[in-house]
Amino acid sequence: MDEIKIVDTTLRDGNTSLWAHNMTTGMMHPTLRHMDQAGFDAMEFFVAGRFKKVIREQLDNPWDWVRYGQKEITNTQLRYHGGLTGGFILSPLCIPRLLLKLVIGYGINMTRLSDPWNDYDELKGEVEELKQMGMTSVVNLIYSISPRHTDEYYARKARELAAMKPHRICFKDVAGMLTPDRAYTLAKLILENVGDVPVEFHCHCNNGLAPFNVLEVVKAGIRIVHTAIPPLANGSAQPSVFNVVNNLRALGYKPLVNEKVLAPVEAHLRSCAKEAGLPIGAPREYDQGWYRHQVPGGMISNLRHQLKMLGKEDKMPDVMEEIVQVRAELGYPIMVTPFAQFVGSQAAINIMTGERYKEVTDQVIQFALGLWGKEGAQYMDKEVKAKILDRKRAREMESFQIPNTPLEEVRSQYGGAKISDEELIMRYYAGPEFVDALKSAPPRKEYLDARKPLVKLVEELGKKKDLGNFYFKNGDVTLSIRRAAE
Repeated sequence: MDEIKIVDTTLRDGNTSLWAHNMTTGMMHPTLRHMDQAGFDAMEFFVAGRFKKVIREQLDNPWDWVRYGQKEITNTQLRYHGGLTGGFILSPLCIPRLLLKLVIGYGINMTRLSDPWNDYDELKGEVEELKQMGMTSVVNLIYSISPRHTDEYYARKARELAAMKPHRICFKDVAGMLTPDRAYTLAKLILENVGDVPVEFHCHCNNGLAPFNVLEVVKAGIRIVHTAIPPLANGSAQPSVFNVVNNLRALGYKPLVNEKVLAPVEAHLRSCAKEAGLPIGAPREYDQGWYRHQVPGGMISNLRHQLKMLGKEDKMPDVMEEIVQVRAELGYPIMVTPFAQFVGSQAAINIMTGERYKEVTDQVIQFALGLWGKEGAQYMDKEVKAKILDRKRAREMESFQIPNTPLEEVRSQYGGAKISDEELIMRYYAGPEFVDALKSAPPRKEYLDARKPLVKLVEELGKKKDLGNFYFKNGDVTLSIRRAAE
């Protein structure tokens, strides 16, 4: 019972939280063989959110990322992140179904998914459908702070989730809001209410307390925790695997990972960060103000940037205070995608217009109509809800239904029968013109293996048949290599 399994999040959540998906396939590829030797229980690896960014900005094919994973990772379970709906109600369901079918075809047959309300009535059918498709589900129980998110709430939600019989439950602190005392108390409470369903712990380091929280949930009885490899650890990502395993050993636990083989991965990713100007995750100071607004760190920087572009950066304190009020009026949604964005955008509009809810986003109207979950309509302030829905746009959206467009109809819109399923997914998420541009893009930049860069360089040069002699010089040392005669 002292053995602790480690799930790695570097290439998925670390990349998302700290690098905004700016890790390229070329950067990622050299890490795989090292990571596969570490003994991770699983590696979170791929998410649909990569398609638009990677194709449009990196001129790269995101399916190559998946192909490398299938080829290089032979000892470790790879995970997808997301489900069929994921809160994105405007997409025809045939698209995420096709995407998951393709991912499963590459051997990635486990996913971690959420309902942003912790509404397991909504997820029950989805988990069963994923199972029929061949995808095993780890389902999140998301932590939040509000008058509604009490101990009784979490005990009830844990029982509801366990009744679904997922592969595992993941106690998730998405905004980095837990304190060590609260982490221990809720971990014990959840374990007492889930029976024999295994529980994982996933946290973010936004308030600087996540490395301590990991130790507390282990003391409470959780035996599977999520970590990341620096420089894609800490900051707004997960705690460092090196820090966590050292602390667990100091407490007498046995983490089931060999972190020594990960040193080349850290060295390689730091080199990539330096070359590409990407941030290095660092521990954060504790900020009590976080508990008022609960806005994810990346969203704060984005809000500030948008206000600066409008010449209104001085309004940032007012927007943060308005976020507190808007969240309360919308019924205390968990500050996770997409709800955090809904609350933040509406708060900024309220401040910019000078009149609260004079202008309302389509998403907030949909929220009030219950299209983003029934709790959205159920728990809203009644006067605010009435004000939001008392407008022409709201009446136009009352009859909205989730699209049920057949796959072949979507295919005909994006290129017809001649395009492959993989290309259809790329065209849908990124846009046909960007996929067409990808086909004529120059080869992506590849990176050398961090462990043996010279050996790797010689191997790659050896593949170039038009080169016969190679010379390497480092200080006083010169190495000369000549290709043997045919």
